[in-house]
Amino acid sequence: MLLGIDLGGTKIEGIVIESKENSKEVIRHRVDTEEEKGYLQVIRNIKSLVEYIENNINHKFDKLGIGTPGTIDPETGLLKNSNSQCLNGKPIQKDLSETLDKIILIQNDANCFALAETLLGSVKDQYPNARNVFGIIMGTGVGAGYTFRNQLVVGPNKLTGEWGQNPIPGPMDKYEKSVKRHCGRVGAIEVFLSGPGLENYYSFVTNEKKSSKDIVQLFRNGDKTSNKIMNKYFERTARSFSSIVNILDPDVIVCGGGMSEIDELYEEIPKRIIPYIASNFFNTPIVKSAHGSSSGVRGAALLWD
Repeated sequence: MLLGIDLGGTKIEGIVIESKENSKEVIRHRVDTEEEKGYLQVIRNIKSLVEYIENNINHKFDKLGIGTPGTIDPETGLLKNSNSQCLNGKPIQKDLSETLDKIILIQNDANCFALAETLLGSVKDQYPNARNVFGIIMGTGVGAGYTFRNQLVVGPNKLTGEWGQNPIPGPMDKYEKSVKRHCGRVGAIEVFLSGPGLENYYSFVTNEKKSSKDIVQLFRNGDKTSNKIMNKYFERTARSFSSIVNILDPDVIVCGGGMSEIDELYEEIPKRIIPYIASNFFNTPIVKSAHGSSSGVRGAALLWD
């Protein structure tokens, strides 16, 4: 059996699956992260979650995979780029190993997503012979992971898949040149393709605030302003995907996160991407994830297999 943990900003989810070959779920449980109570409380909550799972299935694990936004700095062993501020700069891998008396492997949650969808999800189900897979999460933020021949690819800088931080390809319009990511980068893909990115652009155009779900619904209802905004979103998404295609030319692109639920994306990107790639045709399948929000925790369980 394999144990995985998805450490998020609001919830910590644990899952046990039978094996890499048999993804049957043995148990799943969630607890609150309680980030506002500090780093040590998060450690305690992970400990209580693991103990709950082990007690309920009467099995002790000697190793544990964890997926979380951010990555372990290879130079310092400290977590960086997490959206849970209390975890940044902390030796969470070392502390959890000592607290749980287990071998711990921590990976970026987008890497876990890509691994799960490659081995257990949409890629396995629809394109089992795919070797070169790019997995994208478009939600509150934008991240990605990359697998080759069913193995997660993690480079020496632990930056593989940090595609959302790249500048959006193509000539930038006035708005794109004005928008900064929280790190100060101008025109980063994340600030346009994320849910908050769409909401901010809607607010810029209309001086009104709407949720991304409401904007999409207005578009589907025929609202002219929302139609223009969504067409701009589709165009920016196609431009952003072009950089993946031009560099990696993946066999499959698999999408997860809240924004991946916009079904129109899967029709619009192929129609709009060709002017931005080095080809006059586009044959890469773009598919929706099979496991949705559960892909990350499943991928975390697969890290040690």
